[in-house]
Amino acid sequence: MPPRTVQLVLHYDGAEFAGWQVQPDRRTVQGVLEAAMARLTQAPGRVQGAGRTDAGVHARGQAAGVRVPEKWHPDELRRALNAILPDDVWIAAAFEMHPEFHARFSATARRYRYHVATGPTAESPFRRRWAWGVRQEVEAGLLDSCAQAVLGEHAFRAFAVRGTAPEADDHKCTIARAGWTPSDDGFVFDVTANRFLHHMVRFLVGTMLDVATRRRPPGDLSQLLAAPTNDDVSPPAPAHGLFLEQVTYPGALYLGAPAGPA
Repeated sequence: MPPRTVQLVLHYDGAEFAGWQVQPDRRTVQGVLEAAMARLTQAPGRVQGAGRTDAGVHARGQAAGVRVPEKWHPDELRRALNAILPDDVWIAAAFEMHPEFHARFSATARRYRYHVATGPTAESPFRRRWAWGVRQEVEAGLLDSCAQAVLGEHAFRAFAVRGTAPEADDHKCTIARAGWTPSDDGFVFDVTANRFLHHMVRFLVGTMLDVATRRRPPGDLSQLLAAPTNDDVSPPAPAHGLFLEQVTYPGALYLGAPAGPA
């Protein structure tokens, strides 16, 4: 029998991981998942990830693709993996997918969320693990203007890691939604795009916060979108405030109903 292709929807706390991608002698999300899969199936296999999150970045909707023996129903696989995975990784749902499904290349959109804490609880050890504490006064109107400026298709070369090789489409990404909303003790940035460059969301957030705290002029972000390099971009926001929230795929790739917690 041909193997099943399964999409896993993952939650993980990135604080104790050196990122998603397998690295020698480092604890990574992909490495932990592949070890768990090998233990269950008695065979080594690669786990594909939709996004290669960096060290410290979290997820509430990372997607991973695996191929397993036909006997493994998605719900049985989800339950079995959750029984042996460490406490900082959890599989929220599992879907049977078309054999041509690829977690990274089949994705049509990804959504990230960044948490900024500005209130008195920003210094709490229970808050600063998952949010960037900013002590300066933040102007909400300037955050909104920055979010509007990045909508649409742009070449985000200024917001990519320095030294990133040019791509065939010249670093172009299309941002479908971007916006800041108030939270109980700060602000939350939600952004959805067809793809993201390495560190792109963190560079955007770092620059937007510099504009909103008057460290940079209001028009700087628009000028950076036209810049050929990232020489003048603000430092990236810390990794620990960033969450990968959702990965979207064409409906035709789904072969069955999701298997998840009752």
